[in-house]
Amino acid sequence: MASRAIWKGQLRLSLVSIPVEIHSATKSGARLSFRQIHGPSGKRVHYEKTVPGIGPIDADEILKGYELGDDEYLLLEPEEIDAIKLETKKTLELVQFVDASEIPPLYYDRPYYVVPTDDLAQDAYRVVRDALRQSKKVGLGQLVMRGKEYLCALRPCGDGILLETLHYADEIREADPLFSDIEDETADKELLEVATQLIDRKTDSFDASAFTDHYDAALRDLIDRKRKSKKTPRAKAGEDDSSRGGDNVVDLMSALQDSLKADGSDKSGGKSTGRKSSSKTSGAKSSGSKSSKSSGAKSSTKKSA
Repeated sequence: MASRAIWKGQLRLSLVSIPVEIHSATKSGARLSFRQIHGPSGKRVHYEKTVPGIGPIDADEILKGYELGDDEYLLLEPEEIDAIKLETKKTLELVQFVDASEIPPLYYDRPYYVVPTDDLAQDAYRVVRDALRQSKKVGLGQLVMRGKEYLCALRPCGDGILLETLHYADEIREADPLFSDIEDETADKELLEVATQLIDRKTDSFDASAFTDHYDAALRDLIDRKRKSKKTPRAKAGEDDSSRGGDNVVDLMSALQDSLKADGSDKSGGKSTGRKSSSKTSGAKSSGSKSSKSSGAKSSTKKSA
């Protein structure tokens, strides 16, 4: 099945704007998942949103509540939240560059592939890729999707560019409270030498295919054996009477793909300030018009499909 872009827009470096697409680098459904089935009836189990003393409620009756403490909540209307959502900008600007080693691993969240949208954009795309590779730097920028702003790091990856979303600083838990009881003393010299020798002996090139998820393999083997057995109980769920959804946990990016289909009016904005920006202004409207002709990149205001 062909990969579907979750974002289309412009990758911008100074005055150069390159039409690109972003694709998820991981496969959803690579691991087995199950449905909950009601044993006696063989029907699927659904989850309903209920209120004590009232019972099941409709989704449009639900408000977002911010907990103030003592079981008190500040209620916000959907319109109030929508009013402060950032417009989906179609420009990812690289605003800073750092050494890859400067970013602690715990900041990295999800990986995505960045690819040029067409042959014309490949020349400028390769220039940015090779510049990152030669300088051994990682480019930083912010990407707006579905009203939210993501901090991103871009680095070379094979023949292309890898984008990784990063956690913001306030999302990272301090390690000191957890590590404070560990004594800050130098390890025994002889023990350290033995441990170092063991590390050296087991050092090799990284190859993810050398590692197997043994639980997943055993689970697939179990299912295969149960499928072949006629004694294995089966259930035919049939059509559901309920029209309520929400019985599966949906990955954020899957939801973004659905929202991009419904979003038929993509707009470009200037640098985000946390407030909804005007659709008439575009920080990248003319910045790449001249250099894009010579570098093979398209104008930063080109509408994405």
